[in-house]
Amino acid sequence: MAKQKIMAGSAKASRRRARKKASAIQARRKKEFTFRGYTMDELLEMPFDEMLELLPSRARRTFINGLNPEQQVLVDKLKVADGKVVRTHRRDVPIIPQFVGKTVAVYNGKEFKEIEIKPEMIGHFLGEFALTRKSPQHSGPGVGATRSSKFMPLK
Repeated sequence: MAKQKIMAGSAKASRRRARKKASAIQARRKKEFTFRGYTMDELLEMPFDEMLELLPSRARRTFINGLNPEQQVLVDKLKVADGKVVRTHRRDVPIIPQFVGKTVAVYNGKEFKEIEIKPEMIGHFLGEFALTRKSPQHSGPGVGATRSSKFMPLK
């Protein structure tokens, strides 16, 4: 009887191991990026007017109303930039698919922040990725901040 339990236990254990192996997390395949249902290749081949229809309204209006001369210079520089960093003060330029993979140094009021443009940034503005404010770094409470901190020993 003891042998039967051992045999049954080992079969059960082997089934458990098989289940565990089958349910093990497989290496995740990286999902291909899509923007509103279009892949990057489709976005790059698409005519500019068609691509504009996919952008959020504020970015779309920026291009429809026309870029000012400084913005146009930046867009032209970014389209031809090959591996070099383009520095700019223009934070109000929307990111389009042609900019993906380029590096831009955007001025935040103090310094230039280098930004590698990724596909997920399409439709956003350059200024969104170079923050102008930093969060305050507080230390401990100062003298007089609490009632107990007023007490100073006489040593």
